[in-house]
Amino acid sequence: MLKIQEYRPESFIDFTQADNVAAYQAALKKVRAELVGKHYPLIIDGVRVDTAEKLESINPCDTSEIVGSTAKATVDDAQKALDGAWKAFESWKKWTPDARARILLKASALLKARRLEACALMSIEVGKNYAEADVEVAEAIDFLEYYARTAMKYSGFGAADTTWYEGEENGLMFMPIGVGVSISPWNFPCAIYLGMLAAPIVAGNCVIAKPAEDSGLIAGFVTDIMLEAGLPAGVLQFLPGVGEEVGEYLTTHAKTRFITFTGSRGVGLHINEVAAKVQPTQKWIKKVILELGGKDGMIVDETADIETAVTAAVQGAFGFNGQKCSAMSRLIVVDSVYEEVVGQFVERAGKLRVGTGEDNANVTAVVNEESFEKIGKYIGIGKGEAKLLLGGETPGEHGGKRGYYVQPTIFGDVPADARIAQEEIFGPVISVIRARDWDHALDIANTTEYGLTGGVCSRDRARLEQARHEFEAGNLYFNRKITGAIVGVQPFGGYNMSGTDSKAGGPDYLANFMQLKTVTERW
Repeated sequence: MLKIQEYRPESFIDFTQADNVAAYQAALKKVRAELVGKHYPLIIDGVRVDTAEKLESINPCDTSEIVGSTAKATVDDAQKALDGAWKAFESWKKWTPDARARILLKASALLKARRLEACALMSIEVGKNYAEADVEVAEAIDFLEYYARTAMKYSGFGAADTTWYEGEENGLMFMPIGVGVSISPWNFPCAIYLGMLAAPIVAGNCVIAKPAEDSGLIAGFVTDIMLEAGLPAGVLQFLPGVGEEVGEYLTTHAKTRFITFTGSRGVGLHINEVAAKVQPTQKWIKKVILELGGKDGMIVDETADIETAVTAAVQGAFGFNGQKCSAMSRLIVVDSVYEEVVGQFVERAGKLRVGTGEDNANVTAVVNEESFEKIGKYIGIGKGEAKLLLGGETPGEHGGKRGYYVQPTIFGDVPADARIAQEEIFGPVISVIRARDWDHALDIANTTEYGLTGGVCSRDRARLEQARHEFEAGNLYFNRKITGAIVGVQPFGGYNMSGTDSKAGGPDYLANFMQLKTVTERW
């Protein structure tokens, strides 16, 4: 077994320190000189393959800038990747967990050495500010480190306990299941992309990774790191492309053994539906691991520390412009403290600085035109459903440059059943809902179809314990923001329409990509 120190989450960089800010700005210059404008081909069986068409990545904070591009895979490319991955699986599945884990640990070391470059690239490509980018790269490192160690517990015959029986040897074996497709999102294009492929790979499987179209450069960057770490050809196939084309082809294919997807509820439910249909020659029931949307609420009651609650609300609502499935999009406040909490929340949010990721603004542009237009439509809906307290405009420019800019927007006295309180907007738009009392607030929290994250700010122990059992959320936080799950510390995943609650970064996540065999020998 590998002899390495116990897992500890990666520390975050303190950007109140001038030296750290200067180092980040130096990384931005380096990335602009060396990575901006780069083109990443497909990688099929370890060979870089270019295509006639390409996918361009646009700087959302300055839409006149093309950050770079990737190849655009076709269905033929997808078939080649699938065939090559199955070929690679025949040898990869025989590697020991130790040997596979060493590759993840080497990749972690390489990513640590290039941490600020990865951060800077995301500031340009998807508009993350310094802290949001750094926390994400730290999470990517954590996934590599944590899954490398977790793999050890699945090693060998008898890895899981069975009951002794006279005259026989009995035991369980964990075995990899084959080749799957990983379809990752643009909002955590480094951490989720890397975590979703590293877990099945260290468990002995091969993965076809399809990154989001808006964030192909950071995906190509970390894919190169995985290959540099020693991953054999074919174990990881890099296949940027359009979801409706190559994604649909792979999720419906008879030779796809598992699918892991993070993204919207609509796409996830479609994948779940088509994956359940058995294709000719298919030998298995496909495994589907889904992480979908959220309409996450945080309750503030009359016993709460108001300053703590307002800080948690601002951080949870507007971190990365609310473009997180875990973001606080509903603030549910008990009537007796409603005016005080909402007044301070609006005041604090109104001081947030809008600008670019490169300038380390609090709120930057949303990722693309589709999101920009969707958020604008919901702001229009909100103006007809509730009282506008802050923002409400989508200027689409900042500092003389066109970009997908949306003002931090807060609606007050929103009916609990309003569309803006029920539907996922995925932007800096918050519904504040007035509750009569604690019990009413908890009822409101559970009115959506989602169940991802939630929070309670209260100093009443009985209420916290009630929420522990009754608040419908896969990740529930007390007296802090409801975003920022740390690998191994807060395993992440929701239920209801928020996904399969598979708990990424948790102790049993790798089991999603393995199958158990019971072997009995009678003496």
